[in-house]
Amino acid sequence: MEITSIPFLNSEEYSFFYSCFQDTDTDNGNSINKRRKLDEFDEESNSLDEILNTIEVLNDHEIPTSKFEPPTSKSETPNWDFENPGSEIADWDRGRVRKTRNPTPEVPTEDGGRGGGHQRRLWVKERSKGWWKYHNSDQCPDDEFRKAFRMSKSTFNMICDELDSVINKKDTMLRMAIPVRHRVAVCIYRLATGDPLRTVSTLFGLGISTCHKLVLEVCAAIGTVLMPKFVQWPDQERVKEIKTEFRSISGIPDVCGSIYTTHISIIAPKTSPEAYFNKKHTDRNQKPSYSTTVQGVVDPRGVFTDICIGYPGSMPDERILEKSALSHRANMGLLKNTWVVGGSGYPLKEWMLVPYTHQNLTWSQHSFNQRVGELTKIGKEAFMRLKGRWGCLQKRSEVKLQELPMVLGACCVLHNICEMNGEEMDVDLRFDLYDDEVVLGEGSRDILVKSLQARDSIAHNLLHGV
Repeated sequence: MEITSIPFLNSEEYSFFYSCFQDTDTDNGNSINKRRKLDEFDEESNSLDEILNTIEVLNDHEIPTSKFEPPTSKSETPNWDFENPGSEIADWDRGRVRKTRNPTPEVPTEDGGRGGGHQRRLWVKERSKGWWKYHNSDQCPDDEFRKAFRMSKSTFNMICDELDSVINKKDTMLRMAIPVRHRVAVCIYRLATGDPLRTVSTLFGLGISTCHKLVLEVCAAIGTVLMPKFVQWPDQERVKEIKTEFRSISGIPDVCGSIYTTHISIIAPKTSPEAYFNKKHTDRNQKPSYSTTVQGVVDPRGVFTDICIGYPGSMPDERILEKSALSHRANMGLLKNTWVVGGSGYPLKEWMLVPYTHQNLTWSQHSFNQRVGELTKIGKEAFMRLKGRWGCLQKRSEVKLQELPMVLGACCVLHNICEMNGEEMDVDLRFDLYDDEVVLGEGSRDILVKSLQARDSIAHNLLHGV
């Protein structure tokens, strides 16, 4: 196309340039927006003057059709940049009147500022943390702290340091993470007092579901991190020390542990409730009782060296022992020349020493039973301290059956930590056990003659001071 000295456009060229600028326009519905604006202004006001003024304002930002008309003077030449037609359109587009959404009124924030209307606010219920802040401060005496958490501040700090890498959480854009000490405190307080979650929520300033979740998370961390360190079978050097300590107590040689089994009351499970039915507790309490069991072997200090948790309450102690890791350890020959002392509910084995149960005992047998009773008392008292220190074990547990072994294991680990650190338990927390042992007759199972002879030899030596 040639540009003549008279820059007039014919109808075909005019249509071409007009369509070119229409294609480059990013807002294809400009005329439609214009009509919408007129309708909106017409609804807001019935004044003809306001409508005319509005039309003038909108027309000022429209592409004037006269701009496409040929110039009236020969000296005027069109100033179109055909290589970059978007620059002209961009300049025009910046001057357009765009309909924007009315901003939401600003909402005053708690710190006195004003938040933007489009900012989302996370609703969080304000709860008082005064009780926990006091116990977590230096103002709280150690005696008062021990009364709430069953341990001193130094022991509590050690547990927090051990679990920090496992339960520590990062802050998010929505909220600050709960500190490690706060998490551990919720779990230990719940285990120590057995208070309802609603009470724990009020004291620590957290939600009920959050407290329940924290208890399970910390118990799982205790089982993963602390149990391998604080609940383990003693090595050879420690076994020698244990044998010496037990012999100084009873005079019986080669004793490496005292075993006992207790029951934890639970809600009747939906599947196989008859397996967890506890007949002895039901007869004593005059109401249906269901339970799960905790079997433990302790050293002379009352520290657990082996635990077996989670078998149904209807299972006798003899069956639980057969299924435990302690029996597997004995079958592998790891308990040679050692004795584990138990009550009359356990069978006599090559490595298990139990009292005589038949009638008309001799003097040596009677003396033997007294000495064995002194050792079994150590195991029973360890469980009494376990339940006395952790009040959640004294009443019917509301924890799900599949999660209960994790909670019970955490209680045993915390018990060992307190015993190793010399944490004394208040006399008011003493708890009496009512576990009914089922006495096994010596003819109820085939007992090796070697085991009977070994027990008789020990009884004879104790009586004669050998």
